[in-house]
Amino acid sequence: MPGSVASPALWFTSIAVLLALLVVDFLVTRRPHEVSLREAVGWSAFYLALPFVFGLWLWWEFGGTPSLDFITGFVVEKSLSVDNLFVFMLLLAAFSVPPAVQQRVLLYGIVGALVLRGVFIAAGAAMLSAGTWAFLVFGLVLLASAVKILHAATSGEPAEKDTSKMRSVRLMRRLMPVTDDYRGTKMIVRENGRRALTPLAIVVVAIFATDVVFAIDSVPAVYGITEDPYLVFTTNAFALLGLRALYFVLHSALAKLVHLNHGLAVILAFIGVKLVLHWAHGIWPAVPEIPTPLSLAVIVVTLGVVTLTSLRANRTADVRAG
Repeated sequence: MPGSVASPALWFTSIAVLLALLVVDFLVTRRPHEVSLREAVGWSAFYLALPFVFGLWLWWEFGGTPSLDFITGFVVEKSLSVDNLFVFMLLLAAFSVPPAVQQRVLLYGIVGALVLRGVFIAAGAAMLSAGTWAFLVFGLVLLASAVKILHAATSGEPAEKDTSKMRSVRLMRRLMPVTDDYRGTKMIVRENGRRALTPLAIVVVAIFATDVVFAIDSVPAVYGITEDPYLVFTTNAFALLGLRALYFVLHSALAKLVHLNHGLAVILAFIGVKLVLHWAHGIWPAVPEIPTPLSLAVIVVTLGVVTLTSLRANRTADVRAG
């Protein structure tokens, strides 16, 4: 097991706090309602402030290196989670999810993502403890993902997907009948004397299926920043916790970030190279490594550049349309 700053007591406390925050989120979404911008901004500000407070605590308790590793990892994970939100937005639209229950669907997706990433984090830690070859594997996975994302972004492939063709959705429809309409936050109801799924259950399964894909990218990406499983876990947890509220803040803005995937491809490729260099450095010490401060700078600059180019592209498109 790679070294960690966390004791068993810290792990227990962190998981307990995470569960408490999830319980609060479920209580907030207990009664279906449309989320106002004020409510979404308030919760988003709270969940964006939490990781920086936690980063300061890490600096106070363990020093600057774990704190910087955590902040860098959080920026990477938050960037990837924004792309995750974009897919969530497409799925919610494809399934015509009523606005009143959208935040409950998002919360189920976040819980599924947390569970899956916990599994991948444990598997990654086991691989790292088995040998440095894991860094090479992680690096190649990220490089392959970067190529795939960049190809999709530059080829103009449509982002929408036919949800009826997803294997998980087809399987669910074969197992049980599905009602024609939503029944609030219920996923299983009794209809004509037998149990039936609601469309809410189908969209939740579809979101879980996409969570698997994002976990494959996100966990190796943050292992490229730090080998500490605790920091990997907390970066993922903090990045995912605020997605429910952030979705409603960024709902319209996400569609305008036309170059977001270009930037994510660059970030994943950069971290992939970083991991490969780290693996090579362990075999040939003369091979240079990329320090964490440089990684943070590259990530922040990349996100800034794609935001600016996206805004410029939108303005150009508006002028041409006008």
